[in-house]
Amino acid sequence: MKFRNVFNLLIISFLLLVTTHTADAQEGSVTINQDSKIPKLLTLKKSLEKDNKLTDGYTIQLYYGELNKANSVIRKYRGIYGAWPASIEYETPNYKVWVGSFATRLEADRALVEIQDNFSSAFILKPNK
Repeated sequence: MKFRNVFNLLIISFLLLVTTHTADAQEGSVTINQDSKIPKLLTLKKSLEKDNKLTDGYTIQLYYGELNKANSVIRKYRGIYGAWPASIEYETPNYKVWVGSFATRLEADRALVEIQDNFSSAFILKPNK
């Protein structure tokens, strides 16, 4: 019986020692030193992704042809929709109106269903960079 009490006392002492030691090990501080150019680079990356310059995703083409008509189409699009960015891309000698930067085909298909209500000739493409 005395041995059992001593054994229990040793186990409890050991557990207290371990939990106290573990609690001390949880304290600390972290110092991060980063180059001042990193926030600028992140901002640039975000703007390039927004303009569909970095991704290999999908986009929707609304128009292919002359500049005046492309400007008209993009103005009409921006007046109706605001969820996806639109841009005019130049491919000699024609202009294209591209909408959105979709990571998956499913996202592009969902957007196309909405857009085709007003732009029946719209279609999905995967631009070659």
